[in-house]
Amino acid sequence: MQLEQTLRTLTALPAVSGHEAQAAEAVAELFRPYCDTVEVDKNGNMLGFRSCGRKNAKTVLLDAHLDQIGFLVTEVLDGGFVRFAPVGGVDPRMLLGGEVTLLADEPLYGVVSCMPPHLLKAGEQDKAVPVSEMAIDTGLLDAKSRIRVGTPIVFGQTPISLAGDQLCSKCLDDRAGIASILLAMKQLKKGKKLRCNIAVLISAQEEVTGLGAQTGAFAVQPEYAIAVDVTHGRTPDGPSDGVFDLGSGAAIGMGPNLHRGLTKALIRTAKANDINYSLEIMEGDTGTNAWTMQIVGRGIACALLSIPQKYMHTPVEVVSLADVEAVADLMAAFLHEFDGEVKA
Repeated sequence: MQLEQTLRTLTALPAVSGHEAQAAEAVAELFRPYCDTVEVDKNGNMLGFRSCGRKNAKTVLLDAHLDQIGFLVTEVLDGGFVRFAPVGGVDPRMLLGGEVTLLADEPLYGVVSCMPPHLLKAGEQDKAVPVSEMAIDTGLLDAKSRIRVGTPIVFGQTPISLAGDQLCSKCLDDRAGIASILLAMKQLKKGKKLRCNIAVLISAQEEVTGLGAQTGAFAVQPEYAIAVDVTHGRTPDGPSDGVFDLGSGAAIGMGPNLHRGLTKALIRTAKANDINYSLEIMEGDTGTNAWTMQIVGRGIACALLSIPQKYMHTPVEVVSLADVEAVADLMAAFLHEFDGEVKA
């Protein structure tokens, strides 16, 4: 229940890509008890650091991204209607009739207006409406004085608990990853003395540029990094390959940009500690911050841990709490034993 509350707290923080700073300050307070230092940089990254106290100790960076997909206001129309543009990968098919929150000086609420089926012309039911032709209905007669062009917009749905241990919410990509890192840091606070330094990067702009991971990793200059993100969960209408059952544990990435030695060390740790895991085979770009961080500075040995998630980039993303915990347990178990060296 504590993990679920943490996820509810995290998903309530609005942080459209490029607008993360306020949410980063709130996340910093969550990590402060488990780090020696915590700061929010000018790009909206949260950076935390915990020293092991050993001279010349290696540093492992744990990264999860804070930003979420969303929208920006492009035009305010008469009658309280607003035109908008997407930020990040948004599927227009699931927007009509959706609830949104406009992050004006005070939060304002609206719905994406949609044509009643009675008024649609023949064949229009099967066509996706372009985002450029959609409008948000705020119901405000004074909308032009209260909403400015450039105002960020987020999905308005609140989290709901599903059967078992599944949670449904907006922006679990990647607040679930943040929750895993926070849980791992809590475990490390109680465990034995570490032999490596730990840096925490809660990064900005993963959904659009990768700027946060690039600048944050450059600031830390770690020897190793573990990116924590989400991967696709299995659904009846989805593909049979490259997806993972919710409740199957951590998905450990294996691919050309992921350090073989670090990946194998995580697999050994999962086996030794009876932590549920699957292997996620990646032929190229992982689409995560692991891809971005590997080329920072002189190069960083990167690994990728992912949490299976259904309905990615929608307002109703779903994860299993057990998978969030499995990723946290794997990171904590690995870092408890890690001495700074891995075999190739």
